[in-house]
Amino acid sequence: MDTRFLLLWFEAPLQSWGADSKFGRRDSLPFPTKSGVLGLICAALGASGEQKEMLAEMAPLKQTVISYRNLADRQTLLRDFHMVGSGYDRYDGSDKWYQLNIPKTADGKNAVGGGTKMTYRYYLQDAKFAVIVEVPNEKAKLFSEALQNPVYDIYLGRKSCVPTDFVFRGIFNTESEASTEALDISEKKELAKDFRVVSGEAEGESLIINDVPLQFGPIKKYKDRRVTIQHG
Repeated sequence: MDTRFLLLWFEAPLQSWGADSKFGRRDSLPFPTKSGVLGLICAALGASGEQKEMLAEMAPLKQTVISYRNLADRQTLLRDFHMVGSGYDRYDGSDKWYQLNIPKTADGKNAVGGGTKMTYRYYLQDAKFAVIVEVPNEKAKLFSEALQNPVYDIYLGRKSCVPTDFVFRGIFNTESEASTEALDISEKKELAKDFRVVSGEAEGESLIINDVPLQFGPIKKYKDRRVTIQHG
């Protein structure tokens, strides 16, 4: 397959990239996931639904992440505590719109005590990433135009994570060219390289994460991939 490389720049006060979050605890990896990046591209395209064909085409292609930081700082994690559906235990049921706010049991009934749910959500603070995405050559222009003129708003993991700089930074023939452009951006911002995340097994800290999307939509499906974190 003939491919090109898109360079994306992710910078915001908050970012969140979950790979295995369940129920009330919503963790974040210290770097953008493949599912999060492809979800962002789908939002820019206005592509809703399962998107099986496009995801199958993108699944084997590489994604490289380079993390940057301010010279005197380290990446930090914020834990945000939420209570969802609290304060409804004394509701008398007279307002049907108000009724829609109350969390329900699995069979659709009001929970005993109002159904209050406690959640913990984790965010990266002031993180900055260069993300190099390998894409099919015939889709490079389509993706780049969508990222510059998105159909739906694009976020860095969650809707509260709004980018504060331009996301799309160019199309390149090789990953090396994209990396050189990322270095140039970081130097202009006076940032230091923190770590790099590459696809597959290489020298560094290797791990398996469940972040390759096979199907979006109401019923999401993912598979594992191996990545390596290289520090320094």
